[in-house]
Amino acid sequence: MDLSQSLQNNNTPPSATALPLSDAVREALAVAKRGVDELLIESEFAQKLARSEKTGTPLRIKLGLDPTAPDLHLGHTVVLNKMRQLQDLGHNVIFLIGDFTSMIGDPSGRNITRPPLTREQIEENAKTYFAQASLVLDPQRTEIRYNSEWSDPLGARGMIQLSAKYTVARILEREDFTKRFKAGTPISVHELLYPLMQGYDSVALKSDLELGGTDQKFNLLVGRELQKDYGQEPQCILTMPLLEGLDGVEKMSKSKNNYVGITEPPNTMFGKLMSISDVMMWRYYELLSFRSMAEINGFKREVEEGRNPRDIKVLLAQEIVTRFHSASAAEEALADFNNRARGGIPDDIPEVSLGGAPLGIGQLLKQANLCPSTSEALRMVEQGGVRIDGAAVSDKALKVEAGTFVVQVGKRKFARVTLS
Repeated sequence: MDLSQSLQNNNTPPSATALPLSDAVREALAVAKRGVDELLIESEFAQKLARSEKTGTPLRIKLGLDPTAPDLHLGHTVVLNKMRQLQDLGHNVIFLIGDFTSMIGDPSGRNITRPPLTREQIEENAKTYFAQASLVLDPQRTEIRYNSEWSDPLGARGMIQLSAKYTVARILEREDFTKRFKAGTPISVHELLYPLMQGYDSVALKSDLELGGTDQKFNLLVGRELQKDYGQEPQCILTMPLLEGLDGVEKMSKSKNNYVGITEPPNTMFGKLMSISDVMMWRYYELLSFRSMAEINGFKREVEEGRNPRDIKVLLAQEIVTRFHSASAAEEALADFNNRARGGIPDDIPEVSLGGAPLGIGQLLKQANLCPSTSEALRMVEQGGVRIDGAAVSDKALKVEAGTFVVQVGKRKFARVTLS
């Protein structure tokens, strides 16, 4: 029996004194459940909400993020959006920066040991984490904590005592650990400690609800079990789907180059969002938009009745750009997008000076930072994705003479190149 099944089977039967659910509690539960993958255990969380309403005591809602990279993208904001929704319902949200657990490295979904980060790397990444998260959360109503506060003081004795509360067999129920163990792939001892340390965070914070992506389910359940061992009421857990990237297939990731960074320029952000498919647009609406589901369902009906999906996608792109920049930036981004769609050139493009004329088109595109390599540049030429002063380039052997001209790669990359 795995940990999730154990949780379900050991669910405490409803108390005879269970609190009735008011309309406000039912509405709060509906808000919490919007777009979620799982809410465990829903009946327990409903009772937590009812008790909170009766006593006037907000719930303590926790989200932990390890600062393994300095920048956040829209995929990260899926769970942050849920935190904001719960924050707006009046509950206390805790943004936990995993400066201690980052030194272990989260093994979730990995088939090799993650190299632990240094303290210096963690501190550098953590500097921008909360600033970026504050673009979604209300920073004035957000409690910021670092898990080194309680993890560092544990020491060797405390770590041994904590480890005694969990068995190796239970830890190895994790799917990624199971696969690695069966394949004979090494699992370092420190990786086995990660779920325990994340779970201990819930004990230290007396969490009522913990949020995470679907890949965090095992870790969240460990927190629930540890709270029982420490005599606390166990937290409920809420998992959010992992947002697909711009390709509509893979999870959004900077390494896969299918991401929208929340600090990217407005025009770039707008253009990327307009590139998603009409089908994927609804997924983005559900997980990223702050519009009500009633309004989103209204948009769906309009599209079914013949409205151009592009109009609805524009509204989504404007909402996201406004959130992370401003309403005026969103309007300017829309104008820039429309100008590009008509074959126009954006007002603000990079100015690049190069030497070596005549210069091969592949080298020119690479040196102008319009393509990562000459091979990629030539591939773009072959696919008809390169233009010079609006004219398509089809000759991969083209030698560009000296002069100043606007070079375009794809729909969104431009540079004004002066070649001498």
